Amino acid sequence: MIGGRMLVPQAAAQRIQAMIAEKGIKPGERLPPQRELAESMNISRASLREALSALETLGVVRIEVGRGVFVTDGRAQEAVPKWRYADRFSLREVYEARLVIEPQVASFAAGCMADGEIDALARSLDRMRAAFERHDLVEAGLADSAFHAAIVEQCGNRMLAELLGTVGGVLGEIQRLPFVRQERVWETVREHEEIVRALRTRDPRAASSAMASHIAGAAERLGVPLARG
Repeated sequence: MIGGRMLVPQAAAQRIQAMIAEKGIKPGERLPPQRELAESMNISRASLREALSALETLGVVRIEVGRGVFVTDGRAQEAVPKWRYADRFSLREVYEARLVIEPQVASFAAGCMADGEIDALARSLDRMRAAFERHDLVEAGLADSAFHAAIVEQCGNRMLAELLGTVGGVLGEIQRLPFVRQERVWETVREHEEIVRALRTRDPRAASSAMASHIAGAAERLGVPLARG
């Protein structure tokens, strides 16, 4: 999201996910052609491709070049889900960078965030929890991105906020990537609960530790063990 406004590809991903459920499209069945989908949703082909790519990352669809887009059973098709930024960064590189930066951001936020801002953070967590309960991985991903973005925005350091904003697409993708391990999504919720708890106590060290544990846990769920400290 930007300024609370959902981006076109994100909204399109939610609409496609809803369409699959409402029309009862079963695993193995093909979605309408991309041109038809784009026209029916009044969006560009580029936005549609971005939406479908996000859904493929989450294991909702499978894109087969020359054949079309097929609904899946919602489970990861590979040991490691498709990583769209593999030509730029490895998963390990991104998680290592996050482990360097985001715990410090959380530490700063512990001393800056007002009660109302932490309450809003908790509401993002409630939104994520509710999305997982109804198996809406797109909504869960949006809630997760909003959660982390709020901490960055309220950390009191505009330079860090701007730096992280330049790689927002990469961060949004890697935040939702572990959700394909649906049997482990509640680990994500518990880790976020620890972050909120630490921020409420205004304890920079606890906030840093909780964020580091979350990042290391997310990486481990994708088979990327990280050394801490």
